[in-house]
Amino acid sequence: MTGDLLWQILQQRRGDDWLVGADSHEFARLVEAKLLSLRQSIENGIFPKILLAERDPIRFLAGFIAAGVMQCPVFLANPDWAEAEWQQVLVLVQPDWVWGAERTPRWRDEGRWRGGDGEDTFLPLSPLTSSAHIFIPTGGSSGRVRFAMHSWQSLGASVQGFCQYFGIDRVHSCCVLPLYHVSGLMQFLRSFLSGGRLAIVPFQALQSGQLPEIAPESWFVSLVPTQLQRLMHVPAQMQWLARFHAVLLGGAPAWQDLLEKARDYQIRLAPTYGMTETASQVVTLKPEDFLQGMTNVGRVLPHAEVQIWDEWGDCLDANQIGLIQIRSRSLALGYYPQLFADPHVFQTDDLGYLDEHGYLHVVGRNSRKIVTGGENVFPTEIEAAILATGWVTDVCVLGVPDRDWGEVVTAVYVPQKAAITVPALKAELRSKLSPYKCPKHWIVVASIPRRENGKINYEQLLEWAIAALVGTRIQ
Repeated sequence: MTGDLLWQILQQRRGDDWLVGADSHEFARLVEAKLLSLRQSIENGIFPKILLAERDPIRFLAGFIAAGVMQCPVFLANPDWAEAEWQQVLVLVQPDWVWGAERTPRWRDEGRWRGGDGEDTFLPLSPLTSSAHIFIPTGGSSGRVRFAMHSWQSLGASVQGFCQYFGIDRVHSCCVLPLYHVSGLMQFLRSFLSGGRLAIVPFQALQSGQLPEIAPESWFVSLVPTQLQRLMHVPAQMQWLARFHAVLLGGAPAWQDLLEKARDYQIRLAPTYGMTETASQVVTLKPEDFLQGMTNVGRVLPHAEVQIWDEWGDCLDANQIGLIQIRSRSLALGYYPQLFADPHVFQTDDLGYLDEHGYLHVVGRNSRKIVTGGENVFPTEIEAAILATGWVTDVCVLGVPDRDWGEVVTAVYVPQKAAITVPALKAELRSKLSPYKCPKHWIVVASIPRRENGKINYEQLLEWAIAALVGTRIQ
């Protein structure tokens, strides 16, 4: 997709009332103001690298489209990053311009970004990454911020595959997720590129009953499981969700009890599987299949291909568990500034299988697999069973090293009430889990430690668990 095509789409949409609760003309005016400054910079010989951290969603999107029209590299940023994360990002990206983020630390000295060791570092946008223009933040197991390198072609392929899979020409999206995150960004792009409408609603507003003025029967909304759980407590919001064409659910595995309650409300859930590296979902369960009782993540979208491989590099047949491998026209080129060794394949750390009907079942992450007494245990299954009891508000299952068993299954959890006992939890799980899967150790905590991006800090949690099991007080 060229900058000229983006400009044409912007002009075509100028007369549409496509931004619910915002002025489409004002949006176009903001884009043009950004374009003016970009053109002046380019005429002066500076082709800027932009770090986009606008807190206001309309200004964020205006900056994003302006960068796209001029084909300038744009790095999406979370304005609420901590100071250490900002320093890490600034050293890595070395932007020419930072749009927004009044809290951004200033570590610039004579036009150079300084690393934590005081050495000057330079990471210019190399010719190898020149085809990538959109850099979307994602976190690895270490929690360090890195950027998946996408092109307008890869993001456009994701939009095209979504429309084809659901059999629609225009996508109307209600967005409650951050726009700097791939799940929020793709909701905007689906609507903008397909000629649909977009409503941006802070989740806190939605939770308090401030619903946008839309007829949701032809709309999509995306949620993560914790958001869906919070809305479960408000019947009016659940009735509103039940009117949507589809409620896309992703970001983390959903537990069985949550899915059953959604069916009780006849919510047209569409569980998804995808990631930043694939420009959001590449597998989705259609709402009709969900309402009929299916619990997998669905079939592969037209722009992608999924295969299951074993540890020796052999492709597996149906119903055999192995590593999930993805081929897709929506794949990222790499993590800035390095390209992937094979640009056509993304090897995930996820374990799963394709059944005989082509539905994908995800069973957990290979790196989180627990081997106890020679048996393979997947924490996701156990966490879902514990959450389904309704007696805990949060839980994480770990494998703690053990000289006899190799690892022992350990549950770190936040009880719903102080009166919840371990014997009661164990009794509840007996009919749901095999004995070797039931946690041998149970550790109560006030909260599960999480990183800035909301993902569990497994390293810290494992330290807590080991300390608790040797009798050390957890801080």
